[in-house]
Amino acid sequence: MSTSAEKGPVGTTNDDNVVDWDGPDDPQNPLNWPVRKRYLHAIFVSSIALYSNLGSTVFAPGAPLLMRELGVTSSIVGSLTVSIYVLGFAVGPLILAPLSELYGRLVIYQTTNIIFMAFTLGCALATDSSMFLAFRFIAGCAGSAPMTIGGGTIADVFPQEERGGVMGLLALGPIIGPVAGPVAGGFLAQNAGWRWTFWLILILSGIVCGSSFIWMRETYAAILLDRKTARLRKETGNLELRSRLDRGISANALLAQSVIRPLKLLVFSPIVLLISVYTAFAFGLTFLLYTTFPRVFSRQYGFGTGISGLAYLGMGIGFLIALVVFASTSDRILKAKALKDKSTSQYKPEYRLIFMAYLTPVLPIGFFWYGWSAEQQTHWIVPILGTGLIGIGSLFIIMPAQTYLVDVFGSEAAASALAANTLLRSLFGAFLPMAGGSMYDALGLGWGNSVLGFIGLAFIPVPYFFYKFGDRIRRKWPVKL
Repeated sequence: MSTSAEKGPVGTTNDDNVVDWDGPDDPQNPLNWPVRKRYLHAIFVSSIALYSNLGSTVFAPGAPLLMRELGVTSSIVGSLTVSIYVLGFAVGPLILAPLSELYGRLVIYQTTNIIFMAFTLGCALATDSSMFLAFRFIAGCAGSAPMTIGGGTIADVFPQEERGGVMGLLALGPIIGPVAGPVAGGFLAQNAGWRWTFWLILILSGIVCGSSFIWMRETYAAILLDRKTARLRKETGNLELRSRLDRGISANALLAQSVIRPLKLLVFSPIVLLISVYTAFAFGLTFLLYTTFPRVFSRQYGFGTGISGLAYLGMGIGFLIALVVFASTSDRILKAKALKDKSTSQYKPEYRLIFMAYLTPVLPIGFFWYGWSAEQQTHWIVPILGTGLIGIGSLFIIMPAQTYLVDVFGSEAAASALAANTLLRSLFGAFLPMAGGSMYDALGLGWGNSVLGFIGLAFIPVPYFFYKFGDRIRRKWPVKL
């Protein structure tokens, strides 16, 4: 079984001048690589995502120390020292997704790894807040690469029926990184200073970057067939040869087309827009909590800089529980649903949304639990258990949504669809936390988190609607890529 999203944009042809793979089992096709090689690339992308997401929050417990050292008195600037990195996650995809479709995935990973390391070094050595914010923003732009094109890499090397578990592997970085960051960063900042949080990221990224230069290879089929075509033209002298995936336009036109594609998907695809808004809401709420945990647990429970990082573990455990469940069952559910569906021989991408459709109420329940237990200063484990529910609920929104978009758009446009998703997600992640402190001051922890819970309740019909009618909506509002 397959989905139409898996097919190339041109399709099979008998034209002797069209260059394609050498049959369905061509070993040069990344989908036919040995299993170990395919999983190695998934592990590399997940590792890059791990240290780039670790960078988003590892510094958070040390932010007050930076403010004191660099003379920062504005609470807005203080929040920006953490959230401007996530703003880079919003801007980066608009540049990196089109470049990856023009030049391939590999060169983007390698270039952004180097840029990330350079500007992380700049953050470690910064001597004033303006310099720090500029370096942190650029590091965030570069660090967005695995979230932007990682789904495209997975689509390049894994068939649809194997992607659920691998997307779970890809999600380990974005899930573990923001949670482990404050735990390590809290003790590191307290004992060695805030600058050492950036030295830690630099060391980790250096190890992964060096290894990727040795073992990672290009996976994007369009680029690989372009290279094969160029080689055959040189060997045969036949200048009429063209790739099966050649879109028939110049590089500049392709770049321009690719730049607007994520925005085009957001504007003209109801599925991309609403799914992205919902995941952006869930992602923004998690970052709001990331930036307010130290304040909440220090005021309500007297946690110090080092131990405040442990408050993140509840959400982290919730993430991991949900991730294990999703990764181990998503592909099996896809196949089981396809066998039962007599109306089609294809795997419907909508089958990926089952978890989101039925478990989305867990997120608002978690916010009500966390807010009122912290407000009443019950034992500290009670609000942390509430954050565990928030972790479960948000992951069962974000992971099915990303896997769904990869299945819908396939290798050809998964990077653009995820770029659109990452754009909105990161904007929410950058700006929602800036309202967190003021909201809690005005409404208190109970009603402040209840407002977030009520908004979450309002979103409950969205995933169920797409699970039931997504296929029909895709056919009614197709987007010309």
